[in-house]
Amino acid sequence: MRRLFVAGNWKMNTTLASAQKLAGEVVVGVAGITELVDVAVCPPFPHLLPVSQSLANSRVMLGAQNAHFENAGAYTGEVSIDMLVDVGCRWVIIGHSERRQFFGETDSQINLKVLAAFQRNVDVIFCVGEALDDRNSGRTESVLSSQLKLGLANVRIEQLEKLVIAYEPVWAIGTGVTASPEQAEGTHRFIRDWLAARFDRVSADAIRIQYGGSVKPDNAKQLLSLPNVDGALVGGASLMSNQFLGIIHAAADLARLSGE
Repeated sequence: MRRLFVAGNWKMNTTLASAQKLAGEVVVGVAGITELVDVAVCPPFPHLLPVSQSLANSRVMLGAQNAHFENAGAYTGEVSIDMLVDVGCRWVIIGHSERRQFFGETDSQINLKVLAAFQRNVDVIFCVGEALDDRNSGRTESVLSSQLKLGLANVRIEQLEKLVIAYEPVWAIGTGVTASPEQAEGTHRFIRDWLAARFDRVSADAIRIQYGGSVKPDNAKQLLSLPNVDGALVGGASLMSNQFLGIIHAAADLARLSGE
Protein backbone atom coordinates (compact mmCIF):
# COMPACT_ATOMS: atom_id res chain seq x y z
CA MET A 1 0.00 0.00 0.00
CA ARG A 2 1.18 3.52 -0.79
CA ARG A 3 1.99 5.53 2.32
CA LEU A 4 -0.44 8.43 2.82
CA PHE A 5 1.11 11.90 2.60
CA VAL A 6 -0.54 15.04 3.99
CA ALA A 7 1.13 18.37 3.16
CA GLY A 8 0.07 21.84 4.26
CA ASN A 9 0.40 24.73 1.81
CA TRP A 10 0.31 27.90 3.91
CA LYS A 11 0.33 30.14 0.81
CA MET A 12 0.86 33.87 1.57
CA ASN A 13 -0.19 33.61 5.21
CA THR A 14 1.29 33.71 8.73
CA THR A 15 3.63 36.05 10.55
CA LEU A 16 6.95 34.84 11.85
CA ALA A 17 5.46 34.24 15.30
CA SER A 18 2.32 32.51 14.05
CA ALA A 19 4.33 30.34 11.64
CA GLN A 20 6.57 29.10 14.42
CA LYS A 21 3.60 28.54 16.71
CA LEU A 22 1.71 26.60 14.05
CA ALA A 23 4.73 24.47 13.22
CA GLY A 24 5.25 23.69 16.89
CA GLU A 25 1.62 22.67 17.31
CA VAL A 26 1.88 20.34 14.32
CA VAL A 27 5.01 18.72 15.71
CA VAL A 28 3.31 18.06 19.05
CA GLY A 29 0.08 16.92 17.41
CA VAL A 30 1.68 14.30 15.15
CA ALA A 31 3.87 12.75 17.82
CA GLY A 32 3.54 9.00 17.58
CA ILE A 33 1.77 8.89 14.21
CA THR A 34 4.45 9.94 11.72
CA GLU A 35 5.35 6.26 11.66
CA LEU A 36 2.02 5.79 9.87
CA VAL A 37 1.71 8.83 7.59
CA ASP A 38 4.06 11.36 5.99
CA VAL A 39 3.54 15.00 6.94
CA ALA A 40 5.00 18.21 5.49
CA VAL A 41 4.39 21.94 5.86
CA CYS A 42 5.15 24.54 3.21
CA PRO A 43 5.48 28.04 4.71
CA PRO A 44 6.16 31.31 2.87
CA PHE A 45 9.80 31.88 1.90
CA PRO A 46 10.71 34.28 4.77
CA HIS A 47 9.58 31.72 7.34
CA LEU A 48 11.32 28.65 5.94
CA LEU A 49 14.41 28.82 8.14
CA PRO A 50 12.65 29.52 11.46
CA VAL A 51 10.02 26.87 10.71
CA SER A 52 12.81 24.45 9.84
CA GLN A 53 14.20 25.09 13.32
CA SER A 54 10.75 24.52 14.83
CA LEU A 55 10.57 21.15 13.05
CA ALA A 56 13.99 20.02 14.26
CA ASN A 57 14.07 16.56 15.84
CA SER A 58 10.64 15.75 14.41
CA ARG A 59 9.61 13.77 11.34
CA VAL A 60 7.54 16.62 9.95
CA MET A 61 9.17 17.60 6.65
CA LEU A 62 9.70 21.10 5.27
CA GLY A 63 8.62 22.17 1.81
CA ALA A 64 8.59 25.35 -0.25
CA GLN A 65 5.75 26.69 -2.36
CA ASN A 66 7.77 27.46 -5.48
CA ALA A 67 11.31 27.77 -6.86
CA HIS A 68 13.19 29.09 -9.87
CA PHE A 69 14.83 26.62 -12.21
CA GLU A 70 18.20 28.39 -12.38
CA ASN A 71 20.92 27.87 -9.76
CA ALA A 72 21.71 31.55 -9.38
CA GLY A 73 21.76 34.76 -11.37
CA ALA A 74 20.05 38.07 -12.10
CA TYR A 75 16.50 36.92 -11.30
CA THR A 76 15.22 39.58 -8.93
CA GLY A 77 12.67 38.29 -6.46
CA GLU A 78 13.29 34.62 -7.19
CA VAL A 79 14.54 31.79 -4.97
CA SER A 80 16.65 28.89 -6.22
CA ILE A 81 16.30 25.27 -5.28
CA ASP A 82 19.82 25.34 -3.82
CA MET A 83 18.65 28.08 -1.44
CA LEU A 84 15.74 25.89 -0.39
CA VAL A 85 18.07 23.01 0.32
CA ASP A 86 20.24 25.34 2.43
CA VAL A 87 17.34 26.04 4.80
CA GLY A 88 16.27 22.42 5.11
CA CYS A 89 13.61 21.88 2.45
CA ARG A 90 12.92 18.30 1.43
CA TRP A 91 9.97 19.20 -0.83
CA VAL A 92 8.91 21.89 -3.30
CA ILE A 93 5.44 22.48 -4.72
CA ILE A 94 5.61 23.07 -8.47
CA GLY A 95 2.85 24.05 -10.86
CA HIS A 96 0.21 25.08 -8.33
CA SER A 97 -2.88 26.43 -10.07
CA GLU A 98 -2.41 29.83 -8.43
CA ARG A 99 1.06 30.07 -9.93
CA ARG A 100 -0.41 29.21 -13.32
CA GLN A 101 -3.43 31.50 -12.97
CA PHE A 102 -2.02 34.61 -11.28
CA PHE A 103 1.63 34.56 -12.34
CA GLY A 104 1.37 33.14 -15.84
CA GLU A 105 3.56 30.10 -15.29
CA THR A 106 3.64 27.96 -18.39
CA ASP A 107 3.95 24.21 -18.66
CA SER A 108 7.45 24.60 -20.10
CA GLN A 109 8.59 26.71 -17.13
CA ILE A 110 7.02 24.23 -14.74
CA ASN A 111 8.87 21.41 -16.49
CA LEU A 112 12.20 23.20 -16.05
CA LYS A 113 11.47 23.55 -12.33
CA VAL A 114 10.60 19.86 -11.99
CA LEU A 115 13.82 18.83 -13.71
CA ALA A 116 15.90 21.27 -11.66
CA ALA A 117 14.46 19.93 -8.41
CA PHE A 118 15.21 16.34 -9.36
CA GLN A 119 18.74 17.31 -10.40
CA ARG A 120 19.31 18.74 -6.92
CA ASN A 121 17.70 15.77 -5.16
CA VAL A 122 14.63 17.66 -3.94
CA ASP A 123 11.26 15.89 -3.98
CA VAL A 124 8.45 17.47 -5.98
CA ILE A 125 4.73 17.89 -5.39
CA PHE A 126 3.64 18.47 -8.99
CA CYS A 127 0.18 20.03 -9.27
CA VAL A 128 -2.34 19.49 -12.03
CA GLY A 129 -6.01 20.39 -12.26
CA GLU A 130 -8.82 21.73 -14.41
CA ALA A 131 -11.01 24.82 -14.20
CA LEU A 132 -14.78 24.61 -13.79
CA ASP A 133 -15.40 25.35 -17.47
CA ASP A 134 -13.12 22.46 -18.38
CA ARG A 135 -14.98 20.11 -16.04
CA ASN A 136 -18.39 21.19 -17.29
CA SER A 137 -17.32 20.93 -20.92
CA GLY A 138 -15.88 17.45 -20.55
CA ARG A 139 -12.28 18.62 -21.04
CA THR A 140 -10.88 17.42 -17.71
CA GLU A 141 -8.91 14.53 -19.17
CA SER A 142 -7.50 16.53 -22.09
CA VAL A 143 -6.38 19.34 -19.76
CA LEU A 144 -4.74 16.91 -17.35
CA SER A 145 -3.09 14.97 -20.17
CA SER A 146 -1.53 18.17 -21.51
CA GLN A 147 -0.31 19.30 -18.09
CA LEU A 148 1.18 15.89 -17.35
CA LYS A 149 2.78 15.48 -20.77
CA LEU A 150 4.41 18.91 -20.81
CA GLY A 151 5.19 19.19 -17.10
CA LEU A 152 6.86 15.78 -16.92
CA ALA A 153 8.70 15.98 -20.24
CA ASN A 154 12.18 14.43 -20.06
CA VAL A 155 11.56 12.99 -16.59
CA ARG A 156 13.30 9.63 -16.33
CA ILE A 157 11.60 6.61 -14.83
CA GLU A 158 14.16 6.35 -12.04
CA GLN A 159 13.26 9.90 -10.94
CA LEU A 160 9.64 8.99 -10.24
CA GLU A 161 10.45 7.93 -6.68
CA LYS A 162 10.93 11.65 -5.96
CA LEU A 163 7.57 12.64 -7.47
CA VAL A 164 4.16 13.15 -5.92
CA ILE A 165 1.24 14.30 -8.07
CA ALA A 166 -1.33 16.63 -6.52
CA TYR A 167 -4.66 16.73 -8.31
CA GLU A 168 -6.30 20.03 -7.43
CA PRO A 169 -9.53 20.85 -9.24
CA VAL A 170 -9.29 24.62 -9.57
CA TRP A 171 -13.01 24.95 -8.94
CA ALA A 172 -12.60 23.37 -5.49
CA ILE A 173 -9.62 25.37 -4.19
CA GLY A 174 -10.65 27.71 -1.39
CA THR A 175 -14.31 27.54 -2.41
CA GLY A 176 -15.58 25.10 0.18
CA VAL A 177 -16.66 22.85 -2.70
CA THR A 178 -15.06 19.42 -2.73
CA ALA A 179 -15.02 16.96 -5.58
CA SER A 180 -17.37 14.08 -4.97
CA PRO A 181 -15.74 10.75 -4.11
CA GLU A 182 -16.67 9.54 -7.59
CA GLN A 183 -15.09 12.59 -9.24
CA ALA A 184 -11.93 12.39 -7.14
CA GLU A 185 -11.42 8.66 -7.59
CA GLY A 186 -12.18 8.75 -11.30
CA THR A 187 -9.73 11.57 -11.95
CA HIS A 188 -6.99 10.05 -9.80
CA ARG A 189 -7.45 6.75 -11.62
CA PHE A 190 -7.14 8.56 -14.96
CA ILE A 191 -3.88 10.20 -13.81
CA ARG A 192 -2.48 6.84 -12.68
CA ASP A 193 -3.42 5.22 -15.98
CA TRP A 194 -1.77 8.09 -17.86
CA LEU A 195 1.40 7.56 -15.83
CA ALA A 196 1.28 3.83 -16.58
CA ALA A 197 1.05 4.53 -20.30
CA ARG A 198 3.86 7.11 -20.16
CA PHE A 199 6.20 5.09 -17.92
CA ASP A 200 5.02 1.65 -16.79
CA ARG A 201 2.34 0.15 -14.57
CA VAL A 202 4.65 -0.76 -11.69
CA SER A 203 6.01 2.78 -11.47
CA ALA A 204 2.55 4.31 -11.83
CA ASP A 205 1.16 2.16 -9.06
CA ALA A 206 3.95 3.33 -6.73
CA ILE A 207 3.42 7.06 -7.30
CA ARG A 208 1.37 8.86 -4.67
CA ILE A 209 -1.43 11.11 -5.94
CA GLN A 210 -2.71 13.65 -3.44
CA TYR A 211 -6.08 15.36 -3.61
CA GLY A 212 -6.20 19.12 -3.06
CA GLY A 213 -9.38 21.16 -2.89
CA SER A 214 -11.18 22.17 0.31
CA VAL A 215 -10.01 19.14 2.29
CA LYS A 216 -11.22 19.27 5.89
CA PRO A 217 -11.36 16.87 8.84
CA ASP A 218 -15.00 16.03 8.12
CA ASN A 219 -14.34 14.87 4.53
CA ALA A 220 -10.74 13.67 4.87
CA LYS A 221 -11.46 10.05 5.78
CA GLN A 222 -13.90 9.60 2.90
CA LEU A 223 -11.46 11.08 0.38
CA LEU A 224 -8.34 9.37 1.72
CA SER A 225 -10.01 5.97 1.76
CA LEU A 226 -10.44 6.02 -2.02
CA PRO A 227 -8.20 3.49 -3.78
CA ASN A 228 -6.25 6.00 -5.85
CA VAL A 229 -6.12 8.92 -3.38
CA ASP A 230 -2.86 8.78 -1.45
CA GLY A 231 -3.00 11.89 0.66
CA ALA A 232 -3.94 15.55 0.59
CA LEU A 233 -2.41 18.89 -0.31
CA VAL A 234 -4.21 21.10 2.20
CA GLY A 235 -4.62 24.86 1.86
CA GLY A 236 -6.82 26.84 4.23
CA ALA A 237 -7.29 24.06 6.77
CA SER A 238 -3.52 23.75 7.20
CA LEU A 239 -3.43 27.20 8.81
CA MET A 240 -5.37 25.95 11.83
CA SER A 241 -3.54 23.27 13.74
CA ASN A 242 -6.70 21.54 14.94
CA GLN A 243 -8.04 21.32 11.38
CA PHE A 244 -4.75 20.18 9.86
CA LEU A 245 -4.16 17.65 12.63
CA GLY A 246 -7.69 16.34 12.17
CA ILE A 247 -6.86 15.52 8.55
CA ILE A 248 -3.55 13.93 9.51
CA HIS A 249 -5.17 11.80 12.20
CA ALA A 250 -7.83 10.66 9.72
CA ALA A 251 -4.99 9.50 7.47
CA ALA A 252 -3.31 7.73 10.39
CA ASP A 253 -6.55 5.96 11.30
CA LEU A 254 -6.83 4.63 7.75
CA ALA A 255 -3.20 3.52 7.82
CA ARG A 256 -3.84 1.59 11.03
CA LEU A 257 -6.87 -0.11 9.51
CA SER A 258 -4.96 -1.12 6.40
CA GLY A 259 -2.25 -2.65 8.56
CA GLU A 260 -4.62 -4.86 10.53
